[in-house]
Amino acid sequence: MTFEIGLVFCIIGLAVILFFTEKFTIDTVSIAVMVAFLLTGILDVEEGLSGFSNSATITVAAMFVVSAAIFNTGLLDNFTMRLGKQAKKSQNHLLLTLMLSAGFLSAFISDTAVVALLMPAVIRLRKSNDLSPSKLLMPLSFGALMGGICTLLGTSTNILVSGIAEEAGLPGFGVFEMSKMGLVFLAVGVLYMLTIGKWLSPNREFKSGFSEGIDLGNYISELVILDDFGQLNEPIFKQNIFSKLNAEALQIIRTDGRQVRVYPNTPIEQGDLIKISCDKESLEKIKTTPGIELKADLKWSEENVTTEDEHIYEALVTPQSFLINKSIKKLNFRKLFNQILVIGIRNRTGMLNALISKTKLRAGDILLLRASEDSIQSLENSEDLLLISESKAKALNKTKSVLTLVVLALIIGLASFEVFPIVVTAVAGAIALIMLGSLSTEQAYKAIDWKVILMLAGVLSMGLALEKTGGSALIASSIVDSLGQYGPRVVMSALFGLTFILTNVMSNNATAALLAPIAISIASALEVDSRPMLMAVTFAASLSFMTPMGYQTNTMIFTPGNYKFIDYIRVGTPLNLLLWIVATFGIPYFFPF
Repeated sequence: MTFEIGLVFCIIGLAVILFFTEKFTIDTVSIAVMVAFLLTGILDVEEGLSGFSNSATITVAAMFVVSAAIFNTGLLDNFTMRLGKQAKKSQNHLLLTLMLSAGFLSAFISDTAVVALLMPAVIRLRKSNDLSPSKLLMPLSFGALMGGICTLLGTSTNILVSGIAEEAGLPGFGVFEMSKMGLVFLAVGVLYMLTIGKWLSPNREFKSGFSEGIDLGNYISELVILDDFGQLNEPIFKQNIFSKLNAEALQIIRTDGRQVRVYPNTPIEQGDLIKISCDKESLEKIKTTPGIELKADLKWSEENVTTEDEHIYEALVTPQSFLINKSIKKLNFRKLFNQILVIGIRNRTGMLNALISKTKLRAGDILLLRASEDSIQSLENSEDLLLISESKAKALNKTKSVLTLVVLALIIGLASFEVFPIVVTAVAGAIALIMLGSLSTEQAYKAIDWKVILMLAGVLSMGLALEKTGGSALIASSIVDSLGQYGPRVVMSALFGLTFILTNVMSNNATAALLAPIAISIASALEVDSRPMLMAVTFAASLSFMTPMGYQTNTMIFTPGNYKFIDYIRVGTPLNLLLWIVATFGIPYFFPF
């Protein structure tokens, strides 16, 4: 093993560890890997930065814009309306409709966006049909994942592997080349979730912020400011009870009955009645503060923390949100989101007991918000927060809807018949949708998940470094020496198994970028067609059901579904093993060696 190969393995090994620990974001690690290859001289500048100009990266960015345009028109709201009708028939009808709807939509647009569209409707079914979201959200995520492997456009992973194949001098994937095998996976997955998966899925109640009597770990209390209070007429941000204790002002009522909004510069006056949220320890300290009379603790309820023009809302932190790893206090949340107040956070471990303003947010966290109807409208089209307790259907613009569908059909049709490459039709389609008014230029920029784009640009350097130094050929020869005697089907099956194991603990795109060049090298060593090997990597990289961090949609449903880590292992592992068996026999049938 040469020094360069060993260095590449060390850099990639460290990256895998960082992907797994989630100490840094995936895009940060990916770019760091690219920089490491540049600094060590393994890749020159042109090679290192080639990921930014790769057709896969550009295509994925364009398809984010196309997906946003489709959602912008309100074209897909009918899917959410159908769920309620199916729920009235039976749970099996609902599960079937939910998974097929998610699968169909995910075949053409972002599966993350599909889950974001359907998840609020699924949660609302709990109230109207007495159905537990834990029985529905996992099938929703899994259906979206399996639908995404039915076409080239379904996920960024499909486009990425196709781009790697083209870079290696092989033909790229056709738009519907994956469809037959993808539909087999979807059919088997739906059947599993309607039977074994339904039985294994937990049946837990969705825990909202207040309606289910959730203990925030905080007390909601009222205090009255007396005439001997030491900081009369000073603004809130200077008040010791708020700046030095774990207490947060929710509402101020003046002596004349006026309800005053809480701003950092709002002064505290004699006779003010202030509703606060604080932990038990802080409450004990406030009780002994001179000039304050503490009233009895209030029962945690919506009525005790809202006014006539304000309501409680719940919003989920999306996987692409810029809020991730930032605290409410650092963000200046109220100023950033039009006077919306965060009064609770639920994450994977439950409602937080620490002061919420200092808690760093993670993807999948649910924020309990207090806001007016006018204020909450600022979140309607947010890419960072998904409203799950309140959702209004978009007004359907028939003209723009028809034009958007025509553009989508042209993108798919022209690429399918190889009139133009998919990168050309996708970019042209995105520009056309902006010019037609389906979305604005600003909305287009916001629609692009720049973390994914940076990640793709970074992870492509891993495969390039492996290929350039001979690392992929070395790994491929080791695999062939070990399993080659059993035939290409067994080697392909092992590659599929390795891929779905890795994709459950690190990024699916990183896994695909790492293993696709190895798949090509394996095919060359076995002297067989590379297509079945590449398809094994492509399919397996998106079939991550065993962990909540295996795929963004699994992360999104974790908290709203009140799931535990073991739930994914219990439900997802048999499904992964089942699809592994299906792939072992199905892939060579549709893609012969």
